Amino acid sequence: MKIIYHKSLLLMTSVIISSTLVAIAVSSCNFNNTNTNAMASNATVSTQPFGMVDGKAITEYTLKNAAGMQVGIINYGGALTKIITQAKDSSFGDVITGFKSINGFTQSGNPYFGALIGRYANRIAKGTYKVDGVEYHAALNNNGQSLHGGLKGFDKVVWEAKVLPGDSSIQLNYVSKDGEEGYPGNLSVQVVYTLTAHNSIQIEYTAKTDKTTVINLTNHAYFNLSAGKSATIHDHVLQILASEYTPVNEVLIPTGEILNVSGTPFDFNQPKRIGNDIDKVPGGYDHNWILTKATGLQEVANVYDPLSGRVLLVATTEPGLQFYSGNFLDGTLTDTKNDTKYILHGALTLETQHYPDAPNQSRFPSTLLKPGEVYRQTTVYSFSIK
Repeated sequence: MKIIYHKSLLLMTSVIISSTLVAIAVSSCNFNNTNTNAMASNATVSTQPFGMVDGKAITEYTLKNAAGMQVGIINYGGALTKIITQAKDSSFGDVITGFKSINGFTQSGNPYFGALIGRYANRIAKGTYKVDGVEYHAALNNNGQSLHGGLKGFDKVVWEAKVLPGDSSIQLNYVSKDGEEGYPGNLSVQVVYTLTAHNSIQIEYTAKTDKTTVINLTNHAYFNLSAGKSATIHDHVLQILASEYTPVNEVLIPTGEILNVSGTPFDFNQPKRIGNDIDKVPGGYDHNWILTKATGLQEVANVYDPLSGRVLLVATTEPGLQFYSGNFLDGTLTDTKNDTKYILHGALTLETQHYPDAPNQSRFPSTLLKPGEVYRQTTVYSFSIK
């Protein structure tokens, strides 16, 4: 199935995404992937200390390409610390929320800013699920549910990090032990961040297990493409290529229904200002869209900020996309970049994923990973100017 973007975005972005997809297709064959075909020309990498956690040194890695785009990553939670891109007036600005030191990332209430999420992204109802007939109980941390891996998910651990050849990629590794946060199997996870010459951030996830388990990995970056010039994302224009979504109950667990978006506030098949319908959704958007896409890496969403002219395109191999409109941001986070008050709807996330509570929902795609199998997921965030 061919996916067609809004006409105003198609011409500008086709070359960017096409080049990125070709690079990924060539480089995705091996578990230990160095992404040499996607490396940015004249890219540089720098490192600086970012504090200590549990007696372990935290380092910030900053990737920069020839176009001047910068991406920051720390080995605590594998979190993105900054994404600095150009606006239509030629100025550069940071388009994600974040903190100025490790104290911000470790504070109680950090809403997963920029972090890698696992072992199971999103929610599992009452933390309970079965694998091969055995009942397991994931740690509860959200209204009696398990959210984003539990009390100490992948966002709160120190990853092993190294710079890959070519200075455009950072590889992160973590081994989640059998029983950690209530999940079976020793799970070896590898995540590679690559900054390309085409102003794209490519994230490649791979994992192996020695015992059948459930897995759902994603990144939880919060975007505000105005780089702080707009306090909210109400004026951002969003397109999600999806004809269906999974409705949720009062604690944000899927009801099991699959509903058509047509005629509802969830219809973003045509580009739409986020603020148009957000008040019609109780609590704001925090839902999973069932993507209208073929198998493999496909373009699935885009966001446009009229103020800065920045455009973000999202491509993924995953079947779902969680659009979250920053409903729990309330201005109380401390140690933020530039002491910014991140307020209600101050940023949005576009989390590529399998569906929430899939281990308990027979209609949803399976999230089981068995010994001998390799979990693979690729997501690309591409930036341009309109």
